[in-house]
Amino acid sequence: MTAGISSARRPEPDLMRFAAFFRNVNLGRPGKPTREQFVQAFEAAGGAGVRSFLTHGNAVFSASGKRAAQAVLRDACQRLEDVCGLAEPAFLRSLDSLAKLVASDPFADGPDDDIYERCVTFVPPKAVPLLELPAINARRDVEIFAAGEAEFLSVSRKFTASPGSPNAWLERTLGMDATTRAWNTVVRISRLED
Repeated sequence: MTAGISSARRPEPDLMRFAAFFRNVNLGRPGKPTREQFVQAFEAAGGAGVRSFLTHGNAVFSASGKRAAQAVLRDACQRLEDVCGLAEPAFLRSLDSLAKLVASDPFADGPDDDIYERCVTFVPPKAVPLLELPAINARRDVEIFAAGEAEFLSVSRKFTASPGSPNAWLERTLGMDATTRAWNTVVRISRLED
């Protein structure tokens, strides 16, 4: 069983690969796109080699550069809103930048006690300077220990029935939209090939 579906259109060799991470999307749920609608929105917007990865609103596609990828993402977001009413923010990253993040091995020196999950939270670049690190929430079940250009690295802990949510805490703290992925998901996406 594969993790995603791919379009028949393969990317040209000189195109760059990008990933779009949507907030609050579970493909196929009421009010959310199906996997096919999700992929078709990116294809119709001009994305090449479109692939949906897992069910949480992760699209991988090719474009001629960052500006072209941003245009594809804007158009795909509009198409998804038109088709199924999806109006969630999405965060764009090049697969090269994700590969560099993975290669830096940020969790090697991160917290390692009572870890439930290691996470990456994608935010607007203007959000990063607003949080002094390390930062721990009041329940002590979320610890943000590092930041990149437009992402926070964190661990969540599970002291009650549910683990801490870096996404919910960062959105409340910063007053901005964000979306969080498990570290393992980011690692897998960074290694996707055409």
